Parts: sequence; C-alpha cells; structure tokens
Amino acid sequence: MFSGIIEAIVRVTAIERELDNLHLTFSCPFADELKIDQSVAHNGVCLTVVRKSAGTYTVTAMKETLERSNLGLLQVGDEVNVERSMALGGRLDGHIVQGHVDQTAVCRKVEDASGSWTYTFEHGYDAEMVKRGYFTVDKGSVTVNGVSLTVCNPTDTTFQVNIIPYTHDHTNFHNIQEGTVVNLEFDIIGKYLSRMTSLIR
Repeated sequence: MFSGIIEAIVRVTAIERELDNLHLTFSCPFADELKIDQSVAHNGVCLTVVRKSAGTYTVTAMKETLERSNLGLLQVGDEVNVERSMALGGRLDGHIVQGHVDQTAVCRKVEDASGSWTYTFEHGYDAEMVKRGYFTVDKGSVTVNGVSLTVCNPTDTTFQVNIIPYTHDHTNFHNIQEGTVVNLEFDIIGKYLSRMTSLIR
C-alpha cells in the first residue's frame, strides 16, 4: 500500500530482457536500506526488489505489467518516481494507492499557470471498465506516474491536474511533455463503490 507521495527520483542504469520479463536496475539514494522481497512503487507500479548491489537495486516486470504501464518504454538514463510502501500507523498524506496501474494515458497539453503548471491527459474509454470504477471525477483522486493528484475538468477520456513547483521539481513531471506516456491508477474507493452498486441492483 502506498500514498502517492514520491520519495525519490531514481535513474535507470540497466535493462535486461529475459523471455517476457524485463529486469530493471536503478541507482537510488536509499538502495542500501532496501531488502530483497521489499515492495517499491515505480511510476506507480508496485514491484519487488530481487537484487541489490552498492547504490543500486533490481526489480522484475512481467508481461502483464509491461502491457498496462509505461515501464516497457524505459531506457537507460530515464528518471522514475519511486515510493516505498507505507509504514503502519504513518500519515496518509496523499490517498490510498495500491501500486496496481490500470492503464496508460498520453499527455496532450502542458500549460503555464503563473508559477504552476496544468497538465491535460487523455486515456482510453471502455464502457464496461467505467462501470467497474475506472474513471475520474472532479476534485477526486488519481495517481499519475505514482503521484497522488487531484482531478480537474474530467471528461470521459481526459482530465487535468495542477502541478505546483515542488512536485514539478521533485518528481519526473519535469520530464513530461506533449506525447509523453504516463501510468494511471484510478481511485480504489470508486472501484469498490461501483462494484457494490452493481451487486445490489
């Protein structure tokens, strides 16, 4: 379980393909604190630490993960948002994030907002998935590349988020431009409510 508050930006140092799996190695300021089998969210995707060395660690992404996320697009040198799992009893500064990315979206516009930025994202629409809670609502929560954000101006296929300078500088939002593919995780509360509503009809 995560909160969507990014802990660090890490850099891809190596990529290794093994059948349908992708082994990703990152340089990380807290790599030496990690343990094998520990869960870390990468651009919002929960992955397990499988190897460690001085200052780096490795995780493995399987085919399902690569098909639903932007991890398969990563190249050596790319920056990735990471967050370690929440400590029991800690503050929930963002919102409940599972680390289970639902789909990707594409950045369609980045606008200067007098000291902050407004990003517009477009995602696919599937009526059956919407019935199951895969949608955004105005002032609701959404996770973009692992960052907990507030939704503005949602439509069936688009939404906007406002990014303050701190978030811009301390996450990989400073690399997002028109055409950039990002990971989305819709709010788990909306999914549960949608499922409950479908069962009591």
